[in-house]
Amino acid sequence: MTDQAGTPLLQIEDLSVCFKTDEGEVEALDRVSLQVDHAQTVGVVGESGCGKSVTAYSVMRLLPRPMGRISSGNIFFEGKNLLDLSADEMQGIRGNEIGMIFQEPMNALNPVQKIGVQLSEVFELHQPMEDHQAWSRSVQMLKAVGIPSPDTRMHEYPHQLSGGMRQRVVIAMALACRPKLIIADEPTTALDVTVQAQILDLLQNLRKEFSSSILLITHDLGVIAETCDQVCVMYAGRIVERGPTIKIFASPRHAYTRDLLASIPQLHGTPKTKLRTIEGIVPGLSDLNTGCRFGPRSGRAHNQEVLSQRPEFVEISEGHWVEACPVCMS
Repeated sequence: MTDQAGTPLLQIEDLSVCFKTDEGEVEALDRVSLQVDHAQTVGVVGESGCGKSVTAYSVMRLLPRPMGRISSGNIFFEGKNLLDLSADEMQGIRGNEIGMIFQEPMNALNPVQKIGVQLSEVFELHQPMEDHQAWSRSVQMLKAVGIPSPDTRMHEYPHQLSGGMRQRVVIAMALACRPKLIIADEPTTALDVTVQAQILDLLQNLRKEFSSSILLITHDLGVIAETCDQVCVMYAGRIVERGPTIKIFASPRHAYTRDLLASIPQLHGTPKTKLRTIEGIVPGLSDLNTGCRFGPRSGRAHNQEVLSQRPEFVEISEGHWVEACPVCMS
């Protein structure tokens, strides 16, 4: 749902991102559009290298400089274009109104600083308070994300914690200022199944408690099915299908979406049946065509026109959009 004025919390419009490489400038995102409404969880799913994390870093304006740049498009947060803000203005939003859970907690945490110092810094940077107040709030956040003995953990270094506990610390840092939007970039990567479930439940519970929205980036369709209201399927820098999760899972219309769903192991399938895979790999950024990008991997006959003319993105039912390639769309 949108707010009372009908404005989505986050709206990305025709976002394109380029990177400079030794082979010249390549396009990592090609006119990506999506929105996240208030109190909603939206999932972005696709294979590695399709542009999911680039989308997240673009929203946070954390693209590596000078290699990466946003070449076109708009990113509106509560009706305000983030691309028009100064560095100082963006710093006030980043961490305060938009929190981000990074993919690898050991890279997100400073290995030579204690947990308490890093978490307290979030409060001190964004909210006027004394050191002892920031420390007390940090202990409360560690308790909120389910870390036992939070007073003790405040004095420990990241390497002294398990992977699941480090991820909880990163979540605590992202939610410290009760942001309106949480961007979770592969929050369960490298965690065992039990801890994954705990982290996902924790995110959903905190989202409800803080009345936040979540943009969840993952390659796991099972996670999408369990947690997301809407889903955007990405392939080679484009969104090829998006809509309500129930509709996408019940009636996928793009060949890539269908192949992703078909590759999920089935609990009630025939024992010892070989898992279905998608042949080939995601093309490199310097090898992308201007037309349908999944056509060459779809296993279907296609002509040069399909590869040279970009398909329209059409609404086939209420809220259900798909890239209308004659080869890949059913």
